[in-house]
Amino acid sequence: MYGMRSRVITLLVLFSLSLLFTACSMSNQQENSEENQSAEQNNNSSEESQQKEETKEENTQESKEKEASYAYAENLDEEVDEDGLTIVSEPDIKEVVVNKQRKLPEDYEPEELIIPDVPFPFDGDQPKKYMQPEAANALEELFKGAEVEGLELYAASGYRSYDRQEAIYESNVNQRGQEEADKFSARPGTSEHQTGLAMDVTSPEMAFKLEQDFIETEEGKWLEEHAHEYGFIIRYLKGTRNITGYEYEPWHLRYVGKDISTEIHESGSTLEEFFGFYEE
Repeated sequence: MYGMRSRVITLLVLFSLSLLFTACSMSNQQENSEENQSAEQNNNSSEESQQKEETKEENTQESKEKEASYAYAENLDEEVDEDGLTIVSEPDIKEVVVNKQRKLPEDYEPEELIIPDVPFPFDGDQPKKYMQPEAANALEELFKGAEVEGLELYAASGYRSYDRQEAIYESNVNQRGQEEADKFSARPGTSEHQTGLAMDVTSPEMAFKLEQDFIETEEGKWLEEHAHEYGFIIRYLKGTRNITGYEYEPWHLRYVGKDISTEIHESGSTLEEFFGFYEE
């Protein structure tokens, strides 16, 4: 009887040990599995993080390369006249930068000028109705876009020859003095109106005047938000006189092409900054 009881106890002990070993084995397997799974997740996370970092670096590099490709100022070798003004060497490109420090050759005229099919607040075949063909076609599309929105835009002033700009500047100097005139009027050769790529626009609500209040009109607001979709930029932005040389002009449109206008609009920069002609 005692021997049988001893064997039963022995069997129970062995059975208990077997269960314990099995439990330990399963626990170890689970721990190993969890460790492997955790390690795999960490590896995946690390790989994803590395991929994101590489993508970020690629995008940053691509952005820098794009900016560098646009900053063509550093590649120019241009002459300076006796007044210290740089003479633009490539006046025919639509990316041309003309300002108070960069003047067009006195005899420069665009190869071709046409009148865009848009409304003007005056009649007759006047020079200020004209633009370069590509810019004129883009202006027509812009006016169509505004019309769809129920807006009334009028083209006020486009191409100006060197001689015309000279007469305008001298008149402004005589009326307001040179210091005041220089705030809003370009000296001969330094106006981008001479390129045929610019157009001042207005509306009936403004009584067809060119004033900063234009931005308070629906037409002015729409242009600020949508001009770039048609290849134009608002050339003289608010608070950038130290860069462009001019006070804020919400009416002054400058054609540069859709790709570039979108880049400039999204960057919030001026033409000078975008093409590398201004550094702080």
